[in-house]
Amino acid sequence: MNNHEIDYTLYGDDMQFVEVELDPDETCIAEAGGLMMMEDNIKMETIFGDGSSSSSDGGIVGKLIGAGKRVVTGESLFMTTFTNEGSGKKRVSFASPYPGKIIPMDLSEINGKLICQKDAFLAAAKGVSIGVEFQRKMGTGFFGGEGFIMQKLEGDGMAFIHAGGTIHKKELEPGETLRVDTGCLAAMTGEVDYDVEFVGGVKTALFGGEGVFFVTLRGPGTVWIQTLPFSRLASRVFAAMPQEGGSKGEGSLAGSLFNNIFGGDRR
Repeated sequence: MNNHEIDYTLYGDDMQFVEVELDPDETCIAEAGGLMMMEDNIKMETIFGDGSSSSSDGGIVGKLIGAGKRVVTGESLFMTTFTNEGSGKKRVSFASPYPGKIIPMDLSEINGKLICQKDAFLAAAKGVSIGVEFQRKMGTGFFGGEGFIMQKLEGDGMAFIHAGGTIHKKELEPGETLRVDTGCLAAMTGEVDYDVEFVGGVKTALFGGEGVFFVTLRGPGTVWIQTLPFSRLASRVFAAMPQEGGSKGEGSLAGSLFNNIFGGDRR
């Protein structure tokens, strides 16, 4: 294996966290701000890119290219590594950013590639490459809820992604088609064909309440669907906030809740 072999345990139901067990000298990587807790003798270090062989083989240029790819997806230039420098097993935990599920992915079991929403990645074994996936069709970029650029995880180790609400895993047979709301696609294997199509019909598009476009997925492959995209959750909370001159009833309470959740200190 090119990736470190890490063990893990999932805890919780709707607000999960994953506990990663590291043997001596094993390392995992995570997004900045995802750490929940860690035991002693674990060294935390901020690095450019993802620390995989693909970003380090080219020296400083390779690291800059890897970090630049993350900027394109809207993420930070930096990632954080956690290395066990002790003599025994040590544990580090990463928490969900909002209500939903953490999905463990063994990349060696899905042909070494996973495509997911750009903000879905939570943590992975060191060696997993985190890059960008350019969609072939321009319509996907202009109208898709996930944008023209999605995140791509490659390697043969464990990776953990997060999605909102309940997660439904569906296996698509060759040629089988599934239409999904643009925000509800959490992840898919690399062989799934992905496109964005117009809902059809002016009345449906304007008054149907489901948006103007949906995602069309064609098998073979595996897709993971989320019931509560963060954008949908945020829009409902925002809609409940009081407008200028509004009453100080439930709307005021919702506004205060929104500020406490989304306007507080961020790591």
